[in-house]
Amino acid sequence: MTQRMPLFRPLLAIFAGACGLAAANGALAASAAMPFLAHRAIYDLKLGKTSGSQAPASAQGRIVYEFTGSACEGYVTNFRQMTELQMEEGGPRVSDMRSSTFEDGDGSGFRFRTDTYMDGRLMETVDGKARKAGDGAVSVELSKPAPDRQDYAPGPIFPTAHMQFVIEAAKAGERTRETPIYDGSDSGKRVFDTMIVMGPAATGAPSEKVAADAEALRDVRRWPVSVSYFDPLKQDAPPNYVLAFDLYENGVTAKLRIDYGAYTLVGELAKFEALPLKPCEK
Repeated sequence: MTQRMPLFRPLLAIFAGACGLAAANGALAASAAMPFLAHRAIYDLKLGKTSGSQAPASAQGRIVYEFTGSACEGYVTNFRQMTELQMEEGGPRVSDMRSSTFEDGDGSGFRFRTDTYMDGRLMETVDGKARKAGDGAVSVELSKPAPDRQDYAPGPIFPTAHMQFVIEAAKAGERTRETPIYDGSDSGKRVFDTMIVMGPAATGAPSEKVAADAEALRDVRRWPVSVSYFDPLKQDAPPNYVLAFDLYENGVTAKLRIDYGAYTLVGELAKFEALPLKPCEK
């Protein structure tokens, strides 16, 4: 079974540094908001709900995510997701996605590389860069899997801007927002429309029991969020997938759910470590 695994970076690999961020016309600027936290997080995956014959009999996996950087230096993310699916017939299938990205602190540029393995074999490498023009148009240059150029009309935002877009909406008490995103996924050739639904804020103890450094989450506001990713070329079609999670104001996420339609993967924040971050010079 070949299942497109969503790049987790639209929701996790975009957590800003000590200067903070604010989305304005699709760009990032300094903000007085709570600083986002540089950190390393490990999420253990297990099978959630299933539906239909395309669902696996069992599933397990792990996501390892690391964020460093700042608004002055830009943001670096490293991410790896390994998932083992056991279907009713045949042996297990193991997918292994490894991604590294760099996003300019002002949201104007985005570089990315993703290597996707299936059962230990390299299936695809996507390597490219994207730039946002002053009018919001996005141009993409790919070097792998083959040299190519894509141009998109004004509108798409990059992953860091997308996450800040969600946080600013949640802080404002909004319940829904929509925006397109470009994150380099799907061979780097597609913009996705996103529908974001946010619940009311909560505070108090972390929503999951994790390592000692999770004290960094105590008494930090968090919101239940779901983001549905739609192919804009398929009108009235269901989402390609839906990501749901608890989003903390300092950029950490917990209580992860990845819904592919036929089945859901549930991710528990198993290990969490705050990382040192050099603040921007004033």
